[in-house]
Amino acid sequence: MAFTPCTTANTDHLANLRRLVIGRWVVLAVLAQLIMVGPGLLDIPVPQVPLLGIVAIALLFNAIAQWRVIRSQTATANELFSQLLFDIGMLSAVVFLSGGAANPLVSLLLPSVAVAALTLPARCVAIVTAVAIAAYSLLMLYYVPLPMPDATRATRLHLGGMWLIFVVSAVMIGWIIVHTTRVIRQRDAELATAREQGLRDERVVAMGTLAAGAAHELGTPLGTMALLAGELANDPTLSEAARDDLKLLLQQIATCKEIVTGLSRRAGAERLENSPLQAANRWLDQLRQNWHAARPQGSSRLIIASDGEAPEIVADPRLEQAVLNLLNNAANATTIPLEIRLSWCTDNLCIDIRDRGPGFPEQVLELGGQESFPAHERGSGVGLMLTRSAVEQLGGTLTLSNPEEGGALARIELPRIKT
Repeated sequence: MAFTPCTTANTDHLANLRRLVIGRWVVLAVLAQLIMVGPGLLDIPVPQVPLLGIVAIALLFNAIAQWRVIRSQTATANELFSQLLFDIGMLSAVVFLSGGAANPLVSLLLPSVAVAALTLPARCVAIVTAVAIAAYSLLMLYYVPLPMPDATRATRLHLGGMWLIFVVSAVMIGWIIVHTTRVIRQRDAELATAREQGLRDERVVAMGTLAAGAAHELGTPLGTMALLAGELANDPTLSEAARDDLKLLLQQIATCKEIVTGLSRRAGAERLENSPLQAANRWLDQLRQNWHAARPQGSSRLIIASDGEAPEIVADPRLEQAVLNLLNNAANATTIPLEIRLSWCTDNLCIDIRDRGPGFPEQVLELGGQESFPAHERGSGVGLMLTRSAVEQLGGTLTLSNPEEGGALARIELPRIKT
């Protein structure tokens, strides 16, 4: 069996260390009260000064540990391991001066073992367990006895102390386990989300490969269509209405050729990370004009909802395609002009695309582009999935909603570029 070394770093150890420090404050406060009040209240002679000295040292140690966890971003298993060994040593010293293993406080060795089992590698757990067992065993042989002439009273006090320590130990262990399992569930959820994102990205990459191949193959038929349409436009017998239709057809063919050429170029030598920076308002307005050229029947208006100079945005082809997908989906839902709203704050930049159609179906709101939909008469059903994937690759989020006023709202939220 392979053991993980106790020095292995883990992002969860700092959170566990914080919980240990908080729990130690509680235990030390209770212990200090018992040492100061217990002897007089229960008529038990104990060496208060040495015991309070041990508690003072533990308080100083915990204050240093508190300062450490506040200032740190990470922690190693070795730090948590050392803290647990300190707890065992401190508690052993207290029990040694107050009756040895007969003192119910000796049961507080168990929470340290439980914390180690939940948070540390196997080798560290084995060492903590062995140290705790050794401490308990030695305290059965070596200790400072407490003079208790009344055996019956001593038994009652022992049973009462055992009950109290059981309650404290149960609460501590339960609290630690609840918090630890919550962290584990949260981490499992994050791993599941990352796994789903990876699978979705694999599908997007596969579709991108197929799209690049299709772009290469579409070049020839588009060229043939442009040639034939050009020859027809030179026919003197055509009516003006037919010439207008041919002009629109040539314009659409040219747009298709630009799209295919750009797709082939991006799939080749062009690097997406070298995309230029542009003012967000100019970039969005230019993209809107290009969309109108490719879709003349669509209409929209651009609203700048924030004051001041617009921040810069990376003119990334993936973001352009994501916005175009949302514009096409919105235009498919209604003939009423779309509302494109650009806003920004200190940290984020938002692009809202609002239509006045029937709104998103429940299935679309539930999945939110996490999966593709069956192909339909107006598309292949993968537009939202591609849009979400592109936005998330750029560090942003895509939110879909149906406002109370009606229609549908798609929001792209991106982090602002730090200059």
